[in-house]
Amino acid sequence: MKVALHVDQLWFRAPGGIGTYVRELLTALAQEEPALELVPFRSTFTPTSTWPVELEGSAVIVPGSLRRLYPSWALLSRPALPQALAVADVVHATNPAAVPPIRRGQRLVVTVHDLAFELFPELFPRDWRWLYRAGLRAAAKRADAIIVPSSAAADDVAMRSSFDRAQIHITPLASSVATTDADPSETSRRLDVPQPYILSVGTLEPRKNLVRLVRAYRQVAPEIPHALVLAGPPGWRVEELEAEIARPGPGTILRTGRLSGRDLDALYRGAEAFAYPSLYEGFGLPVVEAMVRGVPTITSNTSSLPEVAGDAALLVDPEDTGEIAEALARVLTDPVLAEDLRRRGRERAAMFSWTATARATLDVYRHVTGAS
Repeated sequence: MKVALHVDQLWFRAPGGIGTYVRELLTALAQEEPALELVPFRSTFTPTSTWPVELEGSAVIVPGSLRRLYPSWALLSRPALPQALAVADVVHATNPAAVPPIRRGQRLVVTVHDLAFELFPELFPRDWRWLYRAGLRAAAKRADAIIVPSSAAADDVAMRSSFDRAQIHITPLASSVATTDADPSETSRRLDVPQPYILSVGTLEPRKNLVRLVRAYRQVAPEIPHALVLAGPPGWRVEELEAEIARPGPGTILRTGRLSGRDLDALYRGAEAFAYPSLYEGFGLPVVEAMVRGVPTITSNTSSLPEVAGDAALLVDPEDTGEIAEALARVLTDPVLAEDLRRRGRERAAMFSWTATARATLDVYRHVTGAS
């Protein structure tokens, strides 16, 4: 079987969750099924000298000048495809904004990570909303199967789009930050991270609900010695978070910016608690990354996060600042609870693997092509 797989997010300076998914899936597919012919393709004519994983060949389908109008262009036109892509049995768009034209007889698989752009449109720039909505319409017209990372995402897609529920396949994700031998204490000193600390990881944008996390932290800061560390690159509308941090208040709040995998791993392992009160997630990779390292975790009781965390985290209403503050205080002042969450977290995280993700994805490819 020959599969063409969209890989644009691997070249973003801050690839985020989709880029992580693409990188890990490519690697796991190649390891799980060596006979599978994988053809990575991109949406621009930017020359590519090396691939992030050891896969040869590439197909380029969309001029950079059409990137803004990509979904409509792909849906309405039938351009000549590069031969490498044209002969693929399956074309896999790894997000709705990457749905390419396909030939008759080819099968199209589209990964929809979440519907945050529909459920929380105010949290996204207008052009992003337009791009994803147009791509979702294109996928609805031509996709043979939809891949989602959680049952919650599957329900959202089934309820808020024209996809048949039988078309939707759940392939959970896994921890993507490798465990290293980096010394957490040395890393903290080098990054000027004060000890002890609460960690939160992710792009600094409104959907991550960090303004409420900062407010919750300041409610408990007078009673604890911990700093709050926000690890991740700045995103859209980061000014609101910056203004909140700049307000006078107790405690210490540090933003690390973008980190290497080695530094992020060390910060995870050195944290006394992990807080991820996101408003909405299709999966929530940082929750698994924290739990796999035994970090007591607090996360939201909405969207996919209860499904991912199970009984291994404290679940809070992400819109209730007082509830977030109470959970922080409980984890940091109750060593019995913290140790129980460490144990449960490791057990829960062990249930997720990229090998399982690759196998489930291969099952989808076989399903749409009729292969055994």
